[in-house]
Formats: sequence, C-alpha cells, structure tokens
Amino acid sequence: MAEIAARAPGIQAQDAGAARLGLRARGPAEAAAVQRAYQAGEVVSSWLMRGTLHLVPTGQLRPLLAVFGARNIAAGARRRRELGLTEAVLGRALAVLPEVLSEPLSRAELVARLNERGVGVEPTGQAPAHLTAYAAGLGLLCRGAELAPREPGYQLLPPGAEADPEQAAAELAARYVAAFGPVGPADFAAWSGLTQAVGRRAFAGLPEVGDGLFAVGGPPGEGEPLVRLLGGFDNYLLGYRDRGLMLDQRYAKRINAGGGLVRPALVVDGRVLGSWRRDGGRVVVEPFEAVPEELWAAEVAAVESFWG
Repeated sequence: MAEIAARAPGIQAQDAGAARLGLRARGPAEAAAVQRAYQAGEVVSSWLMRGTLHLVPTGQLRPLLAVFGARNIAAGARRRRELGLTEAVLGRALAVLPEVLSEPLSRAELVARLNERGVGVEPTGQAPAHLTAYAAGLGLLCRGAELAPREPGYQLLPPGAEADPEQAAAELAARYVAAFGPVGPADFAAWSGLTQAVGRRAFAGLPEVGDGLFAVGGPPGEGEPLVRLLGGFDNYLLGYRDRGLMLDQRYAKRINAGGGLVRPALVVDGRVLGSWRRDGGRVVVEPFEAVPEELWAAEVAAVESFWG
C-alpha cells in the first residue's frame, strides 16, 4: 500500500471509501489491505496539498509537512479564532496531547479527553476539526486506521527528522511528474496549492513528461483499453490546471457541478466517459454517450468484488 500511495503521489482521503478506490485504481489493492496498512503504520492521512486530507506513506509525511504544515496552519488562523481556539486553548491542548493520545481515538473521544484535562474545546461544531488540523500541521498527530466505518482514528505521528522545505517540494514535484505527466509548473502549483514561484523552483530541471497516473496500475492485455472506475475526489481529476484533455467540456458539470464535489468517474484510456454511483453493493454506470456496456463490465465486477 505504501508503495502505491508513494507513486500516486498521495491519495485524496477526505472520504475513506474513495481513498480505498484510489489505491485500488493504481494497485492492484484489496480493501482489507488498506486497513492493514494503516494498522501496521505503513500509511497515514493528514492535511497536505491544498489543505486537503491525503493518504501518504508514513515516512513521507514529515517532509510533506515541511512544505504544507505552516502554510495550512496560517490559512486556518482566522477561523480558529472565530471558533474560540485561542492561543491559550491551543497551548493547553498541545501540552497534553502526547498523554491523551496513548492510543488511537476518534475525534469526539480526543476532544472529550482534552476537556477532562481542562483544555476547553467546544465539542460540537467545527472547533474539533480545526483543532486536529492544527495539531496535524505541527506534526503532532495524524489520522490512522478507521476505528469504525466512517470513524477515522487519530494517533500520534511517529518521530522523525526535520526536512528542508525546498528539497521536500522538489521531491514532491518529481513524484508528481512521474504520476501525472505530461505536466508543467502551473499544473503542479494548481494541484499542490503552492504559489507559482514555489512551483517553478520545485520544477527546476525536471522533465515535463512522466509515465502518467494510470501507468502504475498495471497495463491491460495487448490491444485492450485501460478502464478504471475512480472514486469521488480522485487526484486524476484534481491534478491539472485544466481538465480539458481528459474531460469534454460538454460533460464537465456531470463530474463537477460546482463547489468542491467531484463525482466518481468512468475513465477509459485516460478519457472520462461517464460517471457512476453506488447502489447498495452494485455499481451503476452512467455514460455520457452511448458506449458498449461490455467495455466496463469487468471493471464493475472488480469494484463490486473489492467492496465485498
């Protein structure tokens, strides 16, 4: 799992089910193997590119936090103040976090234990989410294995050496090119949320062509199309400044109708040919145009088996 996540680089993880599908599309991977990788400490999730949760190999998290941690903390400062997360409250929380997180906890359990020690965090609303994101940006905690369905567990981030932000950004850019290429510095800046200037420096000396995101998923048989059912928020649809090369503008709103929601997509040889949804344990594909169903039948069966 860690190898797959490293090659991606990083898997969108605000939705645990979509993250599993993201690994599977670039795998092969089994659903249970993702949970085992979390439990074994091979992968973790934290707020990174564009301030969004990403699943990454545990060993890559501290270097990535050197790039994104302070940036994300600064972006959330105003909202923390509005939520009553003052410097005094945050200071008390950070002081007792190592003691409180002696075991993985849900966010509600974490806040309850902090308040038992006099921290004073409002347990409802958005304050708990912003508190955990703040501590994650400082490298104190991260998300690990789910404790229950849709209930992520929070744990202490294992100690590690500090990383140089410029070097870490350059290493991330190299992995990005390998996964997403052909791309340029502007694509990297749009995907990462870093400035154009940082993107250009990170890209210095790199080629703009890589293997492409689906090259890591294992090639199909000779002459067969490469078909993938991608989960919501997949990096493939968030990895470029312009989606025009993979998604016909006529159908763009059927994948992203507005806001931050990016629907699950049917992708054939790199082109988005439809969307899909889950109906119980079944996959329901909704192609944009008339496409033979046999084109995606095997992939549908594989995803349904993956869930099972």
